[in-house]
Amino acid sequence: MTPRPGYGPAAVVPRPSPAADLSRARRQVLDLLVVRGVPTSVATVAAELGQHTNTVREHLEGLADAGLADRSTARPAGRGRPGTLYEARPTSTTDPGAREYAALASVLADQIARTSPDPRADALAAGDRWGRDLVAHEPSAGAPHARRTVVRLLDRLGFGPSADATDSAVELRRCPLLDAALRTPEVVCAVHLGLARGALDALGAPTDRTALEAFALPGACLLHLDAPEA
Repeated sequence: MTPRPGYGPAAVVPRPSPAADLSRARRQVLDLLVVRGVPTSVATVAAELGQHTNTVREHLEGLADAGLADRSTARPAGRGRPGTLYEARPTSTTDPGAREYAALASVLADQIARTSPDPRADALAAGDRWGRDLVAHEPSAGAPHARRTVVRLLDRLGFGPSADATDSAVELRRCPLLDAALRTPEVVCAVHLGLARGALDALGAPTDRTALEAFALPGACLLHLDAPEA
């Protein structure tokens, strides 16, 4: 596999995240939004966290003002003004764990390529275990939710994903292991495919049509999580 000039993702350039400065209470609210993955009301967040609605509303508004959450309006239900919903906004920054992973994984990828009798199989298995670990505490709520969760996971890891309307086809515009991927694509790209498959399977979604086209597009790799549902 020899990448064509101009094809494939760019390297990750870590930037400080506004989430790094959140208080513990506000981080807890953001984490709940990330786990839910859908627009959520103030009342729902307050009930799940056991906090007063006014306190939760203040945190949600703060997250929205910081660019960490999006606001939307709920559908009207009877009299009165529709309420506001909040949803965690995907970020383009990498968390500290992603940067630490990149340094270690580059060494491991080179080791697998040199010593394994079947580098691709071992890389797929390693990625599968990694993906399962990363979603171990996520709820299983059907294939659409699973795909959305994997896209958010890839964003946190620094892949800069851009997904279609069903989160089935995902352009990966960044790669936290680009240098290693250029040296040993059969290992690094297999790890990333295994990660997607392992996470989807752990979340209860099918993986038979999950595939990765490495360096397939100008500026991106193309990850197929599934075909669009009928």
